[in-house]
Amino acid sequence: MGENLTRKIIGAHLVTGEMKPGAEIAIRIDQTLTQDATGTMAYLQFEAMGIPQVKTELSVSYVDHNTLQTGFENADDHRYLQTVAAKYGIYFSRPGNGICHQVHLERFGVPGKTLLGSDSHTPTGGGLGMLAIGAGGLDVAVAMGGGPFYLTMPKVVNVELLGKLPAWVSAKDVILEVLRRLSVKGGVGKIIEYSGPGVKSLSVPERATITNMGAELGATSSIFPSDEVTRSFLAAQGREEQWVELAADDNATYDEKLVIDLSRLEPLVACPHSPDAVKTVKELGTLKVNQVAIGSCTNSSYTDLMQVAEILRGQKVHDDVSLVIAPGSRQVLEMLARNGALAELIAAGARILESACGPCIGMGQAPATGAVSLRTFNRNFPGRSGTQDASVYLVSPAVAAFSALKGYLADPRELGNMQQIEMPVRFLIDDSMIIPPAADPSTVEVVRGPNIKALPVNTELPETIKAAVLLKVEDNITTDHIMPAGAKILPLRSNVPALSKFAFSALDPDFAQRAQTAGSGIIVGGHNYGQGSSREHAALVPMYLGIKIVLAKSFARIHYANLVNFGILPLTFDAESDYENVHQGHLLEVSDLASQLLNGTALVLANKTTGSIVKANHQLTPRQVDIILAGGLLNYTKQQ
Repeated sequence: MGENLTRKIIGAHLVTGEMKPGAEIAIRIDQTLTQDATGTMAYLQFEAMGIPQVKTELSVSYVDHNTLQTGFENADDHRYLQTVAAKYGIYFSRPGNGICHQVHLERFGVPGKTLLGSDSHTPTGGGLGMLAIGAGGLDVAVAMGGGPFYLTMPKVVNVELLGKLPAWVSAKDVILEVLRRLSVKGGVGKIIEYSGPGVKSLSVPERATITNMGAELGATSSIFPSDEVTRSFLAAQGREEQWVELAADDNATYDEKLVIDLSRLEPLVACPHSPDAVKTVKELGTLKVNQVAIGSCTNSSYTDLMQVAEILRGQKVHDDVSLVIAPGSRQVLEMLARNGALAELIAAGARILESACGPCIGMGQAPATGAVSLRTFNRNFPGRSGTQDASVYLVSPAVAAFSALKGYLADPRELGNMQQIEMPVRFLIDDSMIIPPAADPSTVEVVRGPNIKALPVNTELPETIKAAVLLKVEDNITTDHIMPAGAKILPLRSNVPALSKFAFSALDPDFAQRAQTAGSGIIVGGHNYGQGSSREHAALVPMYLGIKIVLAKSFARIHYANLVNFGILPLTFDAESDYENVHQGHLLEVSDLASQLLNGTALVLANKTTGSIVKANHQLTPRQVDIILAGGLLNYTKQQ
């Protein structure tokens, strides 16, 4: 039997384990990336390990999330990140240089390499043929120290692409179609591998749009082959020597398969408040629009924004619409400025933002009360925009731009003939805002501002946990629900005591105070608990507040790993019907934890409030059991 591309790359990097779906494996990591919302904590964790220099082939620290400097906190973190990068052998991408995934695709990504990033959209690199995986910052810190990355061997799903996209239909519509079919839970425990004759019609930026939003499927990663299209992109970036051809064998086998005929797709929209709530533009009709935001790591490439400029050329944004555009990198922004496209955007009435994440993570440009916002982003969870009652729809750049002119949701196919946007033969290359590590690390002093607090560390798991259910939540609780983003809260990422006051604040403003008073507690959740961002603060802060157990119907991959890393025991209901019998305020007790965890996967929790019992299971590997017993990965690593 032939091998698929995913298994080829995993096999080439396999350190321990067997490539059997469901088994724990460990792989060698070639490259890492962090961004500033997660990076400060990741580097504090790396420093705690006492390793003098990173041991990866390449590690890059990006500043792209916390760039709104309303106080000293973000600027202090940036200074810490720059100095710690210089000292420990890490490249530093300065504020304004661009979004981590866009810049990494342009300047650092290499086909066939493994990339681990402390951001859930790290799989963007799969557009280049990388095995790129999002993880918590602690996992990335361990990888920078030379440790392997542990994961459950995923199933590999083949998405075969046929045909070619019609005019005004884009890569964004491809991934929205995949989400429509599979849902936000459909990729859990899987890697999505694209193949078929339709692949060669997609540019690397288009492929990266698709792999980027594979994160919304819950997938471990997504990947395209590395072919002549990949070679041309790398050549245009001055990096052709890093190209290697990679593809699945002709007779490769897969665990599942999905076929999509590109020629049959039409412009799609993800409706509030989930990326899989997908309808066609035609189905939604003339929905009045108040705001349009174009950018993010999903749709901010040169070709994306050139198409927007062509649609807006000689036109004016509708009087009732605020249009904001954030180019994905300084390379993109400068190229638009030099070829005149930036002038077209400005003349049309667009507000140009810096090359950063910005509105995607609620960092500015919150919509008006009750507004409808069309965004080319990847997530539309409630409140993520910064406005709790806003309705956010996810669309392609073409739909966004045309709708900005019309004042309502509009189908770009009404524009008629589409001008083809060609990929540049040569991109503008200027890496002056990427600072290499210091030649002599001993000369570098790491600078820590007053907002950077000591790293909280858990204690060993007690033999008995007797604690109240402090919060019960529904299905599809996101990390935005657990630990919100936004301009008010993101600057506190390196200050866990201050950050902890906002835990679950969108769901229950009294949670943090209740948890501090209780001293310990349990959270009960539904399906897909912890979906969305890789932010480990969604586990770190509950640990700091004394949460010992999260009992849910099912977990999202990255959040499950983060809970383990910080010593919180993740359990699933043995019978999902028991979810209805456990409520906030109930007192639960579980004894003989070490022996129960070591001797099987089933545990019994006594409900002291009702006199009943709740049976629960864990999916921990023997290594993860040891991590939980030690009180988290940092403690475990020190013990080793």
